Amino acid sequence: MESEYKKRSELLKALSHPVRLRIVHGLLKTGCHNVSCMEEKTGMSQSCISQHLQKLRMAGAVTAQRTGNEVYYSVSSPVVAGVVAALFEEEASNYVL
Repeated sequence: MESEYKKRSELLKALSHPVRLRIVHGLLKTGCHNVSCMEEKTGMSQSCISQHLQKLRMAGAVTAQRTGNEVYYSVSSPVVAGVVAALFEEEASNYVL
């Protein structure tokens, strides 16, 4: 049980940064994206986005799938969607997982 609390707290810690929350919320609203698409939508640099995606991956909030030279990111679970939906007062059922 203690490991479950640690896992959930790591998720909350990862989502507590505004940039990471913005990335996850964007993925949930529009689906799987690569870093180039995120750069275009957010105006942030590739290196900034990549650093935040690494932290989100380590916390288990997002997953990555390589297709050729591109890496596509998506939100890892309905739990993450539920947390973000609660924060934005939205319905998680409207999100893309």
